[in-house]
Order: sequence, then C-alpha cells, then structure tokens
Amino acid sequence: MNKQRFTDKFIAALFILIFIKIFGILAELFHKSFWDVFATFLIFVVVAIVVLIVVIFQSDKEINNANAGKGGRSMAGNSSYVESSVFNRLHNIYEERAQKYISEKDYRNAAKVYINLLKDNYRGAKTLADGELYNEAAVIYLKKLNNKSEAAHCYEKAKQYKKSIELYKELGQKEKVGDLYKEINEVENANNYYQMVVDDYVKYNQMVKASLIYRKKMEKPEAAQKILLQGWEENKDAFNCLNNYFANIFDVKNLDSAIREVYKKTPSKKKSIYLDAMKHEFKKDVQLQPSVRNIAYEIIAEKIKTHSEIVNELKYFNPDDEVILKDISRYKMNRSKIFGH
Repeated sequence: MNKQRFTDKFIAALFILIFIKIFGILAELFHKSFWDVFATFLIFVVVAIVVLIVVIFQSDKEINNANAGKGGRSMAGNSSYVESSVFNRLHNIYEERAQKYISEKDYRNAAKVYINLLKDNYRGAKTLADGELYNEAAVIYLKKLNNKSEAAHCYEKAKQYKKSIELYKELGQKEKVGDLYKEINEVENANNYYQMVVDDYVKYNQMVKASLIYRKKMEKPEAAQKILLQGWEENKDAFNCLNNYFANIFDVKNLDSAIREVYKKTPSKKKSIYLDAMKHEFKKDVQLQPSVRNIAYEIIAEKIKTHSEIVNELKYFNPDDEVILKDISRYKMNRSKIFGH
C-alpha cells in the first residue's frame, strides 16, 4: 500500500513537472527561433514518455512483488532500484542525443543537452567551443564555471578583444594584455603593459627575458641592448646577458669594436666569464679572431698564476695548432713535477 502510494505520488509529481517544463519551453519562443524550441520540446516529450513507461512498468512489477508477500525491505530496495534505473536510462538517452547532435555538427543543441539535461556545464562549454561558437562558450565558462582563463581564450578566438583584455587584466596576464592591445593597434597601451612585464623581469633579475620583450614585442633594440649590458655589469645572469648582447650585433666590425670596448671595462673578477663568452665569439667569423685571441691571451696570462688550469683554454683559440697543444701538455707536466717535489 505504501509502495503504491509512493508510485502514485511520483507519477503525479512527474506530470506536474512535465506541465511546468512545457510552459517553460513555450516561453522560449519569445527569444529563440521556432526550430530551436521545437527541437528542445521534441527531446523532452520523448524523454517524458520513456520515463512514464519505465515508472508504470516498475509500478506493476512492485505490485506483483507485494502480492507475492515481500516485506518492507524489498519495497525500499525496489524504490531505490526504480530511481537508479530511471536515472541511468535518462542519462543514456541524453548522452546519445548529444552525440547525435555533434555528429550532425549541431553543436548548439548538443550543448543544450549537456547543460540543461545532463547538468554538465563544462562539456557544454567545450562543445560550443569545438563548434566555433566562441561567444556562447565564453558566457558558459564565465557565468556557470567561473573560468576566466577559458572565457578570455574564447573571446580572443571570437575576436572580442576588449572583453578578452578585461579578463586577462583580472588574471594578471600582462604580456597577453599587451599582445591583444597590439592586435587592435593600440600601441601605447600595449607598450605600457609590456613595460610592466619588463619591470617584473628586472625585479627578479631575468634580464634576458626583459630584453626579449623590448626587442620582440616593443621593437626597441637599443633598450634591449642596454638592459643586457646592465645585467652583465650588475652580475645578473652575467654570461647569458653578455652572450645575448654580442649575438644581437650583426655587423662584424661593430661586433669587433663592442667586444674590445666591453672588455676594457671588465673587472678582473669577471674576466673568467668574459673568457667563456669569447669562445663563442671566436667561432663566429675569422675577422673577429685576432681581437678575440688577444683578449683570451691577456686573460689567461693574468689568471694562470692563481688558476693554472686556465692554460687549457688556449686550445679553444688555436684549434689547429698542434704546437700549442704540446706546449700545454709540457707546461702541465713541468708544473706537476715542481709541485711533486
């Protein structure tokens, strides 16, 4: 008796929900196309019929079980089974419907199934994005999932740059904001944000990255060189700053001049780093080799008394000179004998 009452109440509640849903669907006619509303209505009718059939079938089955003399526990178990069975059937129907829409490239209706029927906002948003309905996807990401990053990306894809910029600002992605301002030719705004990025890099001694923003994004090669030289002088990632500074000078004569000029201002404690940089410069062009070799000899001569192993560096600046290699071996042997006694 209790079970029958439960089933009757369930069916009554289901009918009430059906009527409410139908009114809701019809109300959508005021702001959606007829065919969109019709498709939603059709899905709902099919699902409602299936649910009613399942409930009625289960109701008959329960009555038969009750007549067979099963107790209260069986009724509770069957009730739970009915709910689970209905849910699984509905879920599978909705999934199949969504996949059918996707196969037909009807991404909008597929997303509606995910969002409204399966309550899966993420898959709904992703489906809209997959269908290149970026504006609609952005709204779902933003309003239902509070995912500003994905929303900003979708707005960018939709070329809604202003909306995307505002979200990237909230996310603190300054370089991205600069990129999008540049995309819409707002160069001053772009450079303002790029400068913020540069300042952040300098704050954390990432001078090479700061120089790349100046050179690649802001098109200020002089500023890029200046900040690399600053990094070298202040010993902030010194080797990489010096290496990149020289790499950005493409004229051989200017490079030769810069190598000699920077060396003049190099303190003794940093000459070993300078020597490492010279190994790279030596290989670039034969015109550079005389100046680079002379600088290398000066550094080696200065450091050899306190760092005898530096003699090995001579081979990098005389790669084809077998005599130099023999001299290095002889020097190391004699030094070993001296200190051996």
